[in-house]
Amino acid sequence: MHGLRCAAFCAILLCPLPTLSSTVFRCEDAKGHVTFTRQGCPNEHSQSLQQAYNPTPGSGKPVPLAKPRKAGRESKKKDEHKLTVIGAKQDGCGNHLSSSERRAAIIKQQIRLGMSRNDVESSLGKPDKVTEQNGQTRYVYQGKKGNKRNVSFDEAGCVKGKAKRKSASKK
Repeated sequence: MHGLRCAAFCAILLCPLPTLSSTVFRCEDAKGHVTFTRQGCPNEHSQSLQQAYNPTPGSGKPVPLAKPRKAGRESKKKDEHKLTVIGAKQDGCGNHLSSSERRAAIIKQQIRLGMSRNDVESSLGKPDKVTEQNGQTRYVYQGKKGNKRNVSFDEAGCVKGKAKRKSASKK
């Protein structure tokens, strides 16, 4: 019983109740960087007091965090800030497909130029037959209706061309 009272007392000391409102120092340096603190600002920063109010959830009406900006002149200046890609991930197959195009092809069980062996196996499963000739690999998939699907890979393990289907009646 004594241990339980001691634990409850320690929990109260270690977990103080949250402060709903307090005054904090707003510190701004010469470059315009703003910091909020309860201890005061360094001498080279400008200092002002700011009331901080943080209501608990469900304690009253909602408090807006910030007012949304209205579209105006700033939206017309978007062309000034064009995105420039400095480096791009190399997939080892010439980056013929974006990641979203690759995912869509795998889901639709399509084989596209530039897919890797792993992509093909994710799309169609393990091949029924694998052949290798002159450093090039070919996967053969046997369909339920007698159709064959061949997928050829180059030396780097990338799909070389479109997948070819052969009908059982055209043998």
